[in-house]
Amino acid sequence: MKTFKIVLLFAVMAAISAFTVNESKGYKVGDVASDFKLKNVDGKMVSLSDFKDAKGFIVVFTCNMCPYSVANEDRIIALDKKYKAKGYPVIAINPNDPKISKGDSFEGMKVRAKEKGFTFPYLFDVAQRVYPAFGATKTPHVYILNKNKGKLIVEYIGAIDDSSRDETKVSERFVENAVDALLKGEKPSKTNTRAIGCSIKDRKNWQ
Repeated sequence: MKTFKIVLLFAVMAAISAFTVNESKGYKVGDVASDFKLKNVDGKMVSLSDFKDAKGFIVVFTCNMCPYSVANEDRIIALDKKYKAKGYPVIAINPNDPKISKGDSFEGMKVRAKEKGFTFPYLFDVAQRVYPAFGATKTPHVYILNKNKGKLIVEYIGAIDDSSRDETKVSERFVENAVDALLKGEKPSKTNTRAIGCSIKDRKNWQ
């Protein structure tokens, strides 16, 4: 009974955090994003500048433990499969402090990436400097970047689609629609949506 109560408490906390709106202090649509260098699950350091032929990026802040992130993993894999060859690869970043979110360690990331067969970099924001620069508040939280005259312009911020937990109930695919527009040389018709997920576990906020 005690174990059930603890599990129930964590489920309630996740649900509350998922719908909490935090004012982002990071990038807005139209801003120029800065490059970064983070360690991938294969041990190599990865920067956006490494992708010379990329037209842009689908940057997804996600993690191992959040049920919303887990529910979106197959969708993230599908996005990379669909758009990497078209010039918009997925770059996944785990922003959580593993001392707070126990299953979000680098070792845990390696296990999860292998289990799911991730086809994209899964990077660890170990110093927790990249996610605040972007302004991410949830996992998952998506930022679509588009290369324009050598600069990375933020074109979309928000959710992957309009069904945070159940893919069978998706009626609007925000990220796909935005990238499809960019591939046509157009601006996305919808540039901001609400990211629904678990709050990012930052050591500064949990001390």
